[in-house]
Amino acid sequence: MNKVLIYVAISTLAAALLIPANDASANEEDGNIPHVDGNSQFPQTRWSAVRHTLRVHVPKNSKSVSQLKIQVPNTVRWSDNTNDVVINEKNGRKINTNVSVNGKTILLAFAEPIVPNTKLEIDIKNVKQPFLGNGPVYHLSANLVGTNAEIPIGVARFRINP
Repeated sequence: MNKVLIYVAISTLAAALLIPANDASANEEDGNIPHVDGNSQFPQTRWSAVRHTLRVHVPKNSKSVSQLKIQVPNTVRWSDNTNDVVINEKNGRKINTNVSVNGKTILLAFAEPIVPNTKLEIDIKNVKQPFLGNGPVYHLSANLVGTNAEIPIGVARFRINP
């Protein structure tokens, strides 16, 4: 009986060490359509105004992006102040953007199109999220240079922490 327990313990330990712990992910570096690359909230609370950060990746095989449209969820309230929307590259360089707000829609028109192989961080400040229910879900779409169509590029979901 003791030998069986020792073999089980050794097998479990070996499996834990040999199986990689990182999450499975698709390699989207070679993609040809911009996509939502992630999101975060600061601070991680539901009681005060927070900042929602949306990350968008324009892969190296994509066309340049001329505009981004963000549908703010109906469950979220924010200041509607265009100064509360800040767009930076991943390295921290500020992007020159014309921000306009129409109801629950934020339109980001870039002075110079966002070139391929760029990662953007879009901060929406002074967000007041709901206390109960499902977390807010932002829908994002993009206009690419040379096309007239608006292309959905993904969603950003936020959890409501208990």
